[in-house]
Amino acid sequence: MQQFQSESLSVIDSIPFLPNLAPSGQTLVGICILLAIAWVGNFIIKHIVLRIVTRWMPYEDLTPLPVAARLANIVPALIISNGIGAVPHLTTPVVTLVSNVVSASIILFIGMALSKALTLANDIYEHRPSSATRPIKGFIQLLKIILYAGATILIIAALMDESPLLLLSGLGAMAAVVLLVFKDTLLSLVASVQLTSNDMLRVGDWIEMPALNADGDVIDIALHTVKVQNWDKTITTIPTHRLISESFKNWRGMAEAGGRRIKRSIFIDQNGIRFLTHEEKVAFRRFQLLDEYLGHKQAELGEWNAAVEKAGHDEVNARRVTNIGTFRTYVVEYLRANSQIADGMTLLVRQLDPTPKGLPIEIYCFTNTTDWNAYEDIQSDIFDHMLAILPEFGLRPFQEPSGLDLQRGLAA
Repeated sequence: MQQFQSESLSVIDSIPFLPNLAPSGQTLVGICILLAIAWVGNFIIKHIVLRIVTRWMPYEDLTPLPVAARLANIVPALIISNGIGAVPHLTTPVVTLVSNVVSASIILFIGMALSKALTLANDIYEHRPSSATRPIKGFIQLLKIILYAGATILIIAALMDESPLLLLSGLGAMAAVVLLVFKDTLLSLVASVQLTSNDMLRVGDWIEMPALNADGDVIDIALHTVKVQNWDKTITTIPTHRLISESFKNWRGMAEAGGRRIKRSIFIDQNGIRFLTHEEKVAFRRFQLLDEYLGHKQAELGEWNAAVEKAGHDEVNARRVTNIGTFRTYVVEYLRANSQIADGMTLLVRQLDPTPKGLPIEIYCFTNTTDWNAYEDIQSDIFDHMLAILPEFGLRPFQEPSGLDLQRGLAA
């Protein structure tokens, strides 16, 4: 108290008109002078020093300017903290209260500066190629939580003018409450570690999670949530821990393989399936894709049938070529000759179990591109051709009767 009084008397004596004012007036003038000095210090730091320093700093996204701006707020706070004792006629509790509030503000400014520094570190890391496979945003958010928790304890300790250790000693009894409050954070932290360490998810991956109506690209991986931009441009936010506890489909393997699967069937009307006549087999030799097949098949069946005829068996035991088998072979050769179908990947044309809607002929192959537009064009071109070529084989696709079919039947 005596130190504050001596400092106050020196301030009063240094200003000519101040000794003539009442004590309340002296206090008011002292506060105004202190605030003016703090304002001048703030102006010098932010408008002179920072402008000089920022000439050598980048102005793009990766800039430390936000960190420097937060730290600049400490200068006027320090001026007020050190000068409040020199204001005349202030009581000790008031001086202590102002000093504690200013100290808490300084802690807050430092915490905000460190938070901006962590954000800058994450932004710098995201410009590295490896950031897509190993994101650290979740860990940065966890550090921020710890930072703000520590800053909160220090701020409370500064306002109470007590040691932070006193507050920390009381946290042991609140451990159960803390675990309950931060349950989601702890679950999300464990999930983030598992997702990152097992390389299960990256920014840019196409994932499907029907349980949460998510079907699109991952645009953000954070500590608590993963954001997915669906194909209709809506955003689905998924809790991070649910990606561990529940299943989802990641299409990254398709993108890395470079080929996208076509798995689609044509339903054939089974009433049109039959053996080919000799004339039809000769006519089919004009198909370049079938010429080699028919020649090989004719030689194979001729040898088999000659043995059947030699043994005196009935002609029903002879093997013959069917129109559906010839069509399947045509589709296989057509796909192999298509430059837009990937080589080295599975290529099948197979019959599935007959259904009331016909006999499914499934085409199973991969395009040599994963681009969605190109993929749909390739798939459509293939099935356009298949549907158009069916009558050449005496086949037709199955289609349920429509009103026009019934009208034509009644008219006939």
